[in-house]
Amino acid sequence: MNPFSVQHIKRTQDITGLSTEDGAKYIAGGTNLIDLMKLQVETPPQLINLSQWEDEQSITENDDHFRIGAMVTNTALANYAYHKPSLSLLSQALLSGATVQLRNRATTGGNLLQRTRCYYFYDTTKACNKRQPGSGCTALTSMNRIHAILGTSNDCIATHPSDMAVAMMALDAQVELTSKTGEVRNIPLRDFYCVPSSTPHIENVLKYDEVITAVIIPKQRHGTQYYRKVRDRSSYAFALVSVGAGLVLKNDTIEKLTLAFGGVGTKPWYPASAIKVLTGATFSDDVLDLAIDAELADSKVYGSNNFKPDLLRNTFKSVLNSLYEHQRESGDHEGALYEN
Repeated sequence: MNPFSVQHIKRTQDITGLSTEDGAKYIAGGTNLIDLMKLQVETPPQLINLSQWEDEQSITENDDHFRIGAMVTNTALANYAYHKPSLSLLSQALLSGATVQLRNRATTGGNLLQRTRCYYFYDTTKACNKRQPGSGCTALTSMNRIHAILGTSNDCIATHPSDMAVAMMALDAQVELTSKTGEVRNIPLRDFYCVPSSTPHIENVLKYDEVITAVIIPKQRHGTQYYRKVRDRSSYAFALVSVGAGLVLKNDTIEKLTLAFGGVGTKPWYPASAIKVLTGATFSDDVLDLAIDAELADSKVYGSNNFKPDLLRNTFKSVLNSLYEHQRESGDHEGALYEN
């Protein structure tokens, strides 16, 4: 590893006026950055250690929203969300990801900013525009089974790996950002991530002098909720396809649909086209097909991942039908379809 210096942050006010070197990186739980440093994918000259950041290690709520500090661990957030019916989708998503040990260390802010698990991004002998802009994308013409089919470009087809971000996107979360000048701005998570286009190394709208301080999730009714993750093995694997959904029915009419996809997009995917088709529609197998057709209209496959459109279609329909059947049998319900 290259030599680096370390600064420590204990309070949010310490960020104001913080002096950093070019290429400095924030480190929270370290579950992603340390691996990248060991592989020489990341070589920061300076680390800003957030592990002692006291101000953002708690979850609070008021009448309107939940506020989740950036340093809240995935374990603590999963446990908290488990007891909040409107956040069931978030708990299910978190508990489907990583190992217990990693969830104990991984943080809310760090999870949102983790890098792709594309094999070629991690292999410094391969061309990767995300790692080295302008070098090319090996994934386009090589094994690309885990790669994206939505939001791709000729420069990058890597997927975002987070389960938590998929649930948060479905739940209409906002990201609270604080700059070194003390300025605070809130960005909808749906607008936070960037598709790769010709600049895949620019992954989000975070400014150079900003840090994530919290995630804000509005208190809303999401009905029966289900996070389904399809992967190569039953645990400790990234999603090939995931669907997070919440359904509120009035008779057979879809009154409200909460929905997001993982494993298929270059960012956690908010399926606006599918939601538009379904909201207010009478629930049926035909309308589900129309919805997923609309979302997949701009999808593109690259060889090894040709199976993903069908896998997404089948998973989406299975999740929505399970929610529908549960609502029909159990009536109005807020919370998990199955126990976490």
